[in-house]
Amino acid sequence: MPNFILGGISQRNLIGVHPDLVRVVRTAIRITDLDFRVVEGVRTAARQRKLVASGASRTLNSRHLTGHAVDLVPIVGRELRWDWPLYRHLGAVMKRAADEVGVPIRWGGDWTTFRDGPHFELPRQQGRSWLHAPPKL
Repeated sequence: MPNFILGGISQRNLIGVHPDLVRVVRTAIRITDLDFRVVEGVRTAARQRKLVASGASRTLNSRHLTGHAVDLVPIVGRELRWDWPLYRHLGAVMKRAADEVGVPIRWGGDWTTFRDGPHFELPRQQGRSWLHAPPKL
């Protein structure tokens, strides 16, 4: 099995993301046979408004705003890819990684309306944002 690592762009895009979700992503890159990049983690409200205006998102209450979501894109060769079969594979890898570390996740590819293959998030039951008060370890 290939041994992928998170590159600098992915590492930067994980800054501010909830540590549970970061653990899932780091486990996924370790166990996957499909490379991927973290293309987005925490978003500003302004960016979220632009995504809603463009139709790329349907909510101003995104989990990205609180550090509870990431968008991942598969890499084949050196190219970012948007093919649904790759997202199904990546979704399975992320679910396996989540099970391995004991962190529940939701995948946008499972949604029945507005399927969002790149999107992975902690369920809202995982609590409020810790950006202003980090969790006690």
